[in-house]
Amino acid sequence: MLRLLCVLAICAAAVAQTPPRKLEVRGAYSHPGPFWKTGARLDEYGINAVFVHSGSINADLAQRVRGEGAKLYAEFATLHGKGYVENHPEAWPVNERGEKAPAATWFLGACPTEPGFRSWRMKQLEELLDRHAVDGVWMDYLHWHAQFEDPNPVLPETCFSPTCLREFSRTSGLRLPPGSVAEQARWILSRHDKEWREWRCGVILDWIQSIRAVIERKRPGILLGSYQCPWNDNDFSGARRRVLGLDLKRMAPLVDVMSPMVYHARMGRTPEWVGESVEWLGRTVAGPRAPRIWPIVQAHGEPREISPREFGRVLELGRGGPAKGVMMFTIGSVAQDPRKMDVLKELYGAWARK
Repeated sequence: MLRLLCVLAICAAAVAQTPPRKLEVRGAYSHPGPFWKTGARLDEYGINAVFVHSGSINADLAQRVRGEGAKLYAEFATLHGKGYVENHPEAWPVNERGEKAPAATWFLGACPTEPGFRSWRMKQLEELLDRHAVDGVWMDYLHWHAQFEDPNPVLPETCFSPTCLREFSRTSGLRLPPGSVAEQARWILSRHDKEWREWRCGVILDWIQSIRAVIERKRPGILLGSYQCPWNDNDFSGARRRVLGLDLKRMAPLVDVMSPMVYHARMGRTPEWVGESVEWLGRTVAGPRAPRIWPIVQAHGEPREISPREFGRVLELGRGGPAKGVMMFTIGSVAQDPRKMDVLKELYGAWARK
């Protein structure tokens, strides 16, 4: 009884922030195996969308997800290089010193212009869509080599590989001076930084357009979404665009859904930052071809524990303002705590009924 009263108090406080309204997506990220092991069903908890890494999708998973009334979306690790660049050094990102860029603590990107890597990724996408009738593809790691999910992000200058330098010169019309990679990088950054940043954003846009083309050829009509850095234009001296290569206004017409990764605890922010970020994104991408916004909030207890009350709070803040849906990272973390399960059931249930 005490647990029930506590959960009801948490949910009442969360719902009171914004009048309940029906959400088109009440999502869960990661394989729902741990959730199912508790004896729960997706439909009993108001979950109508499951987002799973593409490599974990199989026929049994798809059948059960759909049998419990949910849609299945594939997370696609677009520019994540681990597992490829170690065996294909030509795809390893190169820094401004002409050296292999060091891996971050858990992430290693790939050179986005290296044709072998690109072909390999597109083939993976084609095989995914041939095998499974997913309801959409969510591009993850859609950025140049960097690591942003930390209070002190890793923001290197990349990529100065032979293919990147060649493509930048061709696209910009700038003839690079003779010399070492380090000398050419210095010339670009000191004299043509604006053109360099524009070109890098264009490379990301080209990846989106190519992935869209594969989807339209293989499974036309399914959604294309993007998990992305939640920084605004000023955070870390504009590093979202300057380093990651993400120009949100140019990306907006190319995707159906944007899912900002508002992991407040991992990024050293307050829960209120979640709502502020969602509001900012809505204003930034507003327009006749604006994508839907389905944020992903943090339930995972790293680097610190997320309490049931805090979990309810960020769910509420994430689904506010311009958001049409919300999901959590991860459903497995929620399944570990019966109180979080109760919060999820109460809130998603309320947002399903309105």
